[in-house]
Amino acid sequence: MPCRSSTSDVSMLKTGPTFQTMVEYVSGCMICGRPLRYLEGQRPMTCSICHKEFMSNAECEAGHFVCDGCHRGDLSMIEASCLASTSLDPSVILTDLMLLPGVHMHGPEHHVFVGSSILAAYRNSGNDIDLPAALREMSRRGGQVPGGACGLWGACGAAISCGIAFSIITGSSPMSGESWGQCNTLTSECLAAIGSFAGPRCCKRDGYLAIIAAAKYIDDALDAGMTVPSSVGCLFSAGNPQCIGERCPFRISRGRARPRSSPSRWAWSGRPRWHPWSWR
Repeated sequence: MPCRSSTSDVSMLKTGPTFQTMVEYVSGCMICGRPLRYLEGQRPMTCSICHKEFMSNAECEAGHFVCDGCHRGDLSMIEASCLASTSLDPSVILTDLMLLPGVHMHGPEHHVFVGSSILAAYRNSGNDIDLPAALREMSRRGGQVPGGACGLWGACGAAISCGIAFSIITGSSPMSGESWGQCNTLTSECLAAIGSFAGPRCCKRDGYLAIIAAAKYIDDALDAGMTVPSSVGCLFSAGNPQCIGERCPFRISRGRARPRSSPSRWAWSGRPRWHPWSWR
């Protein structure tokens, strides 16, 4: 049985001029929960939610396709959560974003989550940045990185998201000097961290790996004063059918690890107060 959210498993999805209520799966296909399959080449596909046509090579075993825009959903919740955060640790902010209602196990929304977490932690560490404007730009740029880029392009969107965040912080452009090189070096270090673990992909694992590498690089390069995560406990493994288990550096052995996060968001008892797979 595919994993479903116990608290937000019913969504109102727009379909043409009307709205329909449907069960939304947090893992696998959003429509039916079946596993996704990737074709060798792209072909025209019609989104099962907005009914617009896109070129894609990903569909579920039942033939459903959901475009990146519908998969990401409303990104305004990212800005609200980041603006409210006071944490200096970007991994804490990232975990809070991953736990927002309606967030899926995998998906292109993570390409915005990771960089947004860095921007918020950078501001919270006392650095001068217009955070609302930076988050909106992060959402715009990160939203252009498609789902599946990790395997299809050879560049995980979590690493690209970190590079985008650094570019926004430094105001880098294709014509910049030192910051241009730093952006690409940071992204390469994030990719190296992600690539050091064999797949299958996991947007949670790859996001944490990227954000740890990026926090260290940014702190060294800009003396930002951010907290570089030293230990992260993943609370999402039960919802990932492709979890690599004990090979994952963030795997929690119940009762032996405690994730670092905001006290206001957690009531630690082996899982958070709200969790996509708390029905298990």
